[in-house]
Amino acid sequence: MNSKKKIIVGVVASAVVVALVVGIISLTRTSGTSSTSSTTMRLGLEAPLTGSLSVLGKGMLDGAELAASQLNAKGGILGKQVEIIPINDAGDATTGVAAAKKAIANGLDGVVGPYNSSVGVKTLPLYLQAGLVPIRLTSDNATDSMGFTLQPMTSQIAPAASSALTTWLKASSVAIIYDSTQNYTVTVANSLKTDLQKAGVTITAFAPITPGLSSYTSVVNQVAGTNPQVIYNAVYSPEGGLIAQEMFQEKIRASCLADYASYSTDYITVAGVPAAQACPVVGVPSPQDFPHSASYVASYHSMFHAAPGSWSPYTYDSVNFWAYGVKQAGGLNASSITSVLKKVNGWLGWTGSVTIDPTTENRQPATVVVNQVTPEGTFIIDASWATASGF
Repeated sequence: MNSKKKIIVGVVASAVVVALVVGIISLTRTSGTSSTSSTTMRLGLEAPLTGSLSVLGKGMLDGAELAASQLNAKGGILGKQVEIIPINDAGDATTGVAAAKKAIANGLDGVVGPYNSSVGVKTLPLYLQAGLVPIRLTSDNATDSMGFTLQPMTSQIAPAASSALTTWLKASSVAIIYDSTQNYTVTVANSLKTDLQKAGVTITAFAPITPGLSSYTSVVNQVAGTNPQVIYNAVYSPEGGLIAQEMFQEKIRASCLADYASYSTDYITVAGVPAAQACPVVGVPSPQDFPHSASYVASYHSMFHAAPGSWSPYTYDSVNFWAYGVKQAGGLNASSITSVLKKVNGWLGWTGSVTIDPTTENRQPATVVVNQVTPEGTFIIDASWATASGF
């Protein structure tokens, strides 16, 4: 369907008929949902802008805004200015679906996000049906090929975590605490468990938690009672910060390692610097640790008068990556953009070099590291891990 045409669908009682109508639209739409006569390109940024992950979400939004500002200063994309449209999913699938549908109805030309995989499995199909090419920030492999990503995936994170536990920490026994309500944390916990068992590591405990509690001391003590050498926490923050804090306060003998899900400045805030230093985090390089990052960090400081958020570099690159696809495709045709981005090899951004696996639309290789926390309360690549892993 040419994007200048409008389809008006009346109220339909049957859900089957609704599904058929949506299917027809998804097959015929080729250029998003906004008007081609507009002087702007409307790029959605779906993120948890409220709720427990709002600190992370704010950094994501700011990274996207910085990229759009710089693109616009250079004439925009194909002569059109880029407008970032915040889409708040609050880290919740139901909220995310409602927000995504509203944004699509109001008109979008593209979308960056979401972050949470449990949200993405619900909202990414909506964007694809609307003729958009998502640049997702999800990590669960259930979202493979639902748009492109510059972030690591579970299939890349779990082996890196397993290697850190066995090669760096030399653990022969590990207990795993995981968030049982989120797609990513469930998947990565199970993948890690499998990888460690294949490596001959004993799993002394595999303990699910529910997020939102004020304390996890009972779980921490229960798991510590199984006498693991390391406790691995596959949970988001603030839960990750709380568990690190409680392990520190309870003087748990086991070493602590937090999963990629906890990689957020909020983790340090919640845990406190001493506890966060005692529990390194599997994640990605901090904004200042990427090669040639100084100019990007300086631009962020200049615009927001603050340090970049943990995921600001990834949304910044995601916006520019989408812009590259649109420019090379010569427009907003989803098939053309997809064809361009599947062939990317060596595209450069804040997060380094990007090559896309055309079968999964994931980035190769992944940017997974182990981060330590400095006395000033910032993430930095752990030097001892880097030496042990040959990073």
